[in-house]
Amino acid sequence: MTAHRYIFVGGLHRSGTSLVARLIGDLPGVSAINVAPVPENEGVYLQGAIPHTARHGVPMHFATDPAQHHIEGSHFDRLETQMRLERDWAPYFDDAPWRVEKSPVNLTRMRLYQQLFPLSQFVVVTRHPEAVAAATSKWVEMDPAAMMDHWQDAYDIVQRDIDYLHAVITIRYEDLVADPTAILARLAAFLDVDAAPSPSDIRDGNQEYEGTHTLSPAQAARASAWGYDAGLQVRPWAGVTRHPLRRIAENVEAAASSATSS
Repeated sequence: MTAHRYIFVGGLHRSGTSLVARLIGDLPGVSAINVAPVPENEGVYLQGAIPHTARHGVPMHFATDPAQHHIEGSHFDRLETQMRLERDWAPYFDDAPWRVEKSPVNLTRMRLYQQLFPLSQFVVVTRHPEAVAAATSKWVEMDPAAMMDHWQDAYDIVQRDIDYLHAVITIRYEDLVADPTAILARLAAFLDVDAAPSPSDIRDGNQEYEGTHTLSPAQAARASAWGYDAGLQVRPWAGVTRHPLRRIAENVEAAASSATSS
């Protein structure tokens, strides 16, 4: 029996997944993949259990590709997959109760990973679709409106998948940069570990994209389900916190309130 549990971080490219994973990795009792010979220390490149080539994980494509939506009962829902993932990732982690693994494609693998690692927990990271489209445009030649449609379609799938997860929390990039102490407190409570000091180098990258392409009224109506509006606007949004232990779920919300008021 393994003595560790996984916390999987996923989100569309340029959503802030690397930042969230770094914050989690700095928490006590958490080991993260560092200085690995792969882009952004993403575990998806360090395993051979689930194929990952140049045709997989393509920004603005992977999240709506049915072939990359891995769920319980699928082809990879096998003991062999679980054992291979453990074996391939093991050299990159220290001995700790938690292992944080961040790859954008985790967004479409949460249900499978929960089946393979029943005690795992998940962090879904979102960022305003206008900012994601603008930031990703340097990699992908695609109409900005189409990229924002992709954002909507991708997180519609995520919203449905969340209903199948036992332990999941949503983190908006905008909330993180506005109050990193509160978000870090929520993440620590979600893992039931002590909080860590908030780093001082977090800034709001959305400011770089002011005046870029904006959501249409129809797109804004859909994005409102995540608290987003046209013009990079962010509305109050409760988010999702789910954990099988009510104590943990309550502690997450209490930690955020305490950090905000202090």
